[in-house]
Amino acid sequence: MNLIQQIEAEQVEKFAATKDIPEFRAGDTVRVGVRVVEGTRERIQYFEGVVIARSNKGISSNFTVRKVSFGEGVERVFPLYGPNVASIELKRRGVVRRAKLYYLRGRSGKSARIAERRYTGPTEATQGSPVPDASATEAEKQEAVEEIKSED
Repeated sequence: MNLIQQIEAEQVEKFAATKDIPEFRAGDTVRVGVRVVEGTRERIQYFEGVVIARSNKGISSNFTVRKVSFGEGVERVFPLYGPNVASIELKRRGVVRRAKLYYLRGRSGKSARIAERRYTGPTEATQGSPVPDASATEAEKQEAVEEIKSED
């Protein structure tokens, strides 16, 4: 890794530690809080819509959000690690098979809808099993694996 990539990676880690950025992808509906400065006052303006594209390029990562306002399509590109993005809130997940949803620009009404991705939680078969969650530490994961092996 060259020096520039190393510095960018450090900046991304530093920024990710201060802000809570949810995992989202194309098709998801997000609500982005943007800092707007009007004279001496600063306020947060929210922009809610469907993510139609996401570009992951380290510190210059960005995403495009599309919404229909008063019958007119509005798209806005936000930097993922920008100082003016106050918050990103995931409203719902969408089922899509593409990384870029530019085809939504030509659609309106019901044809522009995106189906919601349903959460399939733990089933009855996995309810009692000691499978660790994603936030578990390595030691907890290892403990759970050993416990499963000892049951067999």
